[in-house]
Amino acid sequence: MKFAVNIGGGSESQCKQPRGWIGRFILRRMNASHSNLTDWGLNHISINAHNVILDVGCGGGKTISKLAASSAKAKVYGIDYSETSVAFSRKTNARRIHEGRVEIHQGSVSEMPFPDAMFDLATAVETHFWWPDLPLGMREILRVLQPGGTVILIAEIYKGANTNMARLAEQYSDRTGMTLLSVDEHRALLTSAGYCDVRVIEEKAKGWICAMGKKPGSGKSS
Repeated sequence: MKFAVNIGGGSESQCKQPRGWIGRFILRRMNASHSNLTDWGLNHISINAHNVILDVGCGGGKTISKLAASSAKAKVYGIDYSETSVAFSRKTNARRIHEGRVEIHQGSVSEMPFPDAMFDLATAVETHFWWPDLPLGMREILRVLQPGGTVILIAEIYKGANTNMARLAEQYSDRTGMTLLSVDEHRALLTSAGYCDVRVIEEKAKGWICAMGKKPGSGKSS
């Protein structure tokens, strides 16, 4: 996310919920600019051959493409509450949707249209700081994870990071509506939502962070 505060009626709003041609432009840039961050975060987890995976806040769909490419037998779902994002993500993943390996739905992380214990893995890249109710979103992900399933939050900014982008995001958080968490607050968020085996990893030089946890119980863990 290239942090800015005044493009097309507020780029912070377009990053939160892309719409129209400006939204499509931002989604295209997100697909490119978040690629290395996504690779770094996903390197901290394992993806099994038959995993059923959910990408929350799928944006332009690049993470879905990476997840689907990681295993020829994995089934990947995406969800985003922006109509523009859903359309763009479906276009990005058109071939795998046609093959039946990807599905992308419009909806909110606060109330997802999926049954309990459906997924082995849930990812969220550059999105959780925009959620309207972060604790509720984490509990909802816990609901749709099967016992032993993994969640991973990946972001290029967080509270206390020693980068210009993070400092700007903190300075304007009241205006943008972003919920920025420190390392300890990420850990507390997952723990209080009911996750176990919680880990938080920083790439301090770049200001990157990933926070991971598992749903208690046994299962086909990721």
